[in-house]
Amino acid sequence: MATNAIKKPGAAEEQVLYASVLEKGMLAGLGILVITFVVYVLGIFEPYIPVEDLSRYWSMNVHDYLQAANITPGWWWASQLGKGDFLNFIGIALLAGVTIICYAAIIPTLLRKKDIVYAVLALLEVIVLSAAASGLIAGGGH
Repeated sequence: MATNAIKKPGAAEEQVLYASVLEKGMLAGLGILVITFVVYVLGIFEPYIPVEDLSRYWSMNVHDYLQAANITPGWWWASQLGKGDFLNFIGIALLAGVTIICYAAIIPTLLRKKDIVYAVLALLEVIVLSAAASGLIAGGGH
């Protein structure tokens, strides 16, 4: 008696790779956020805005806060990584950029499989997301 087993479709190789990179990036970003928060709470690095002054900024909208605290929008925070309250931006940036890393990771697999259309789309995603993250593409309220 022959069995008529129904073959269930599985995830494609590039989907598994994307998910694996996403998981590792998420865990790394979360770990960095926890570590940098502990560093901030313990006061290992002096904060940009002293803790006793924080309540002064709570009621402000973003524009007024940035102006009052003399903070420049964009990648300016990267120059302030020696300050405890900006250190956690490393984890945030990693979490925000992990999608770029995921797309870049699957491009070789797509090329090896000769899936040129998806490889080109993945490359375009990397280019557009990188340009947007860099500030080259300005729009909205940022």
